[in-house]
Amino acid sequence: MKSKIITILVVLLFVELSAQGNLVIIGGGKRPVYVMQKFIELAGGADSKIAVIPNASGDAVDTGIYQANQLKELGAKEALFVYAKKEEADNDSVLEKLNGVTGIFFSGGDQRRLTADLLGTKLFNRIKEIYNSGGVIGGTSAGSAVMSQIMITGDEAKNNDSSYSFVTIEKGNVITSEGFGFIEDAIVDQHFIFRKRQNRLISLVLENPNLLGIGIDEETSIIVNNEMEFQVLGEYQVIVYDASDSKISINSKEQFGAENIKLHILNSNDRFDIKSKKVLTND
Repeated sequence: MKSKIITILVVLLFVELSAQGNLVIIGGGKRPVYVMQKFIELAGGADSKIAVIPNASGDAVDTGIYQANQLKELGAKEALFVYAKKEEADNDSVLEKLNGVTGIFFSGGDQRRLTADLLGTKLFNRIKEIYNSGGVIGGTSAGSAVMSQIMITGDEAKNNDSSYSFVTIEKGNVITSEGFGFIEDAIVDQHFIFRKRQNRLISLVLENPNLLGIGIDEETSIIVNNEMEFQVLGEYQVIVYDASDSKISINSKEQFGAENIKLHILNSNDRFDIKSKKVLTND
């Protein structure tokens, strides 16, 4: 009897993992048309219904309207925006807007607005249900930062000079908070090469050597499947840091030292396996 129960649980877990959808994580800047069309394709193409979540934006309503219209122009059957603050995110009237939705798109802005409004709500639980049922979750800029379990906030703990940002590689400087956790084995950063954000991601990877650091440049995306394998799609590059086999040290100034950090520079169409931490060959 016990073996039958275990077998059933394993089968159910396999079905749930197999049903998970895709992630389309864009590094910010201009969103290439072909990247957005890929997002729509994964959401069902001509049968897709997409909800834009514009909470990160400082002008959420206008952003939601604009991006929903853009998605319809690019081929989505239906697109709407859902903007709900924390106190509204459990309301049935809000949840009903996601009925039949096959894709969710998080707009850019400040990622802390997104997590503050959505984490711990029925709205976020519904978004996760859509993903676990095969829907696609997309986002750009701040909407990409929220994808990992550990989220970079953009703030520093030690450097209070606003003229400079993340000029060191040291312990305890990069402030993080809880993200949405669609990716558990990596930390995602965006606008990566264009805004020279290497220091902050390297710092976090050395603090969390069990996690990869994935830096996505502007006008570039990663398409992540349900096995946590991704393919780069876009105009520029994706950087992956892997310190899992590194020898890491910290000096008296709390500056990191490290040996044997792996660095992967991936171009469009290149593929990578987050679980195995290996570059994949293209068939």
